[in-house]
Amino acid sequence: MDAWIFIAIAAAAFQTLRFMLQKSLSMGPLSAGGATFARFFYGAPFAAILALGYLTWRGVGWPELNGVFWAYAMIGGLAQILATLFVVLIFAERNFAVGITFKKTEVIQTAIVGFVVLGDRVSLYGFVAILIGLVGVLVLSEPPKTDVKGWRRFANRAAGLGLASGAFFAISAVGYRGATLEVAQGDAFFRAAVTVSVVTLAQSLGMMAWLMAREPGQVRRVWAARGTAVWIGVTSMAGSVAWFTAFTLQNAAYVFAVGQVEVIFSIIASVLFFKERIAGREFLGMGLLTASIVVLVALG
Repeated sequence: MDAWIFIAIAAAAFQTLRFMLQKSLSMGPLSAGGATFARFFYGAPFAAILALGYLTWRGVGWPELNGVFWAYAMIGGLAQILATLFVVLIFAERNFAVGITFKKTEVIQTAIVGFVVLGDRVSLYGFVAILIGLVGVLVLSEPPKTDVKGWRRFANRAAGLGLASGAFFAISAVGYRGATLEVAQGDAFFRAAVTVSVVTLAQSLGMMAWLMAREPGQVRRVWAARGTAVWIGVTSMAGSVAWFTAFTLQNAAYVFAVGQVEVIFSIIASVLFFKERIAGREFLGMGLLTASIVVLVALG
């Protein structure tokens, strides 16, 4: 089995842990913006240490980064901020596992964005898998209890946030893949570490400025919550490096496809840690999405 598959599974595991921590903080002292900022603020130092340490160990200097790299990296960074914010907002609407699964529409949307921007292609089986995934999204987007009939059942806030988060994660993934491919030297891990360190620093500075202007006091609360929030940084850095390394090795849509194993991880977290119940319909929706990914990886 190719290395990028194992790397994508590891990335999904770290990401599940990070979202668990973010959900806990967003339900307590931090706003959705504060919980999102914590991910980048505490991840940036670890990412910088990892990149500089790896470059020192390899005995190489900092690579030259061209304008195309910066364009891809900054677009990807902004899209990731918005995507993460939407995921945190989903947690207030539905349970943890369903929120994560809504986010997984990124697989479907990444295939489209990757084709348009980078020319990455998926096969006919890949498009069949996308259709199966769309059915799963529609099943998941229906509220647990509603008197609304017809297609209006799917027009709810949770569905909108989920689709938006998936779209921005798709843009960020393609942007990051494009950025890592623009680093002209080094192995896949080298290019991933450099890109992660640059992007997380920019995200931290940008979000800090935004929070200080729009949500006074949140930066101070993020610092006060450092006992828990620092672990968001650790898991964020580990997950980001894994995702970026996988993006360097493979089409971003396929990487996210394997990353659907996060759905299984999130069900375990939802039941064991948040004591939430998963409805039968929600299992069906998650099952359809997972089936679409199996088809995409096996036959796409």
